[in-house]
Amino acid sequence: MCLAIPAEVIHIEDEMATVRVGEALRKASLMLLPEQVRLGDYVIVHAGFALHKIDPEEAKESLRLLRELASTADE
Repeated sequence: MCLAIPAEVIHIEDEMATVRVGEALRKASLMLLPEQVRLGDYVIVHAGFALHKIDPEEAKESLRLLRELASTADE
C-alpha cells in the first residue's frame, strides 16, 4: 500500500521544491501540479512528486492523525 503525505513547501527552485513533514526535509517535483505553489503552501506528496495543493488546516489535521496512528502502532 502506498501513502501520500501532506508536506509544507519551504523552498522552490525551478520545478523542484523542498518540503517539510515534521522534522524531515525532502525534495519533491512540482511538474505534476496543475497550479502554482508558494512558500508555505501544503501539497500532497507521493513517490517524490507533489500531486496537488491541500488546505493548510486539512494538512495539519491529516498529519496529526498520522502521528496518532503511528504512536498507537508503537504501543
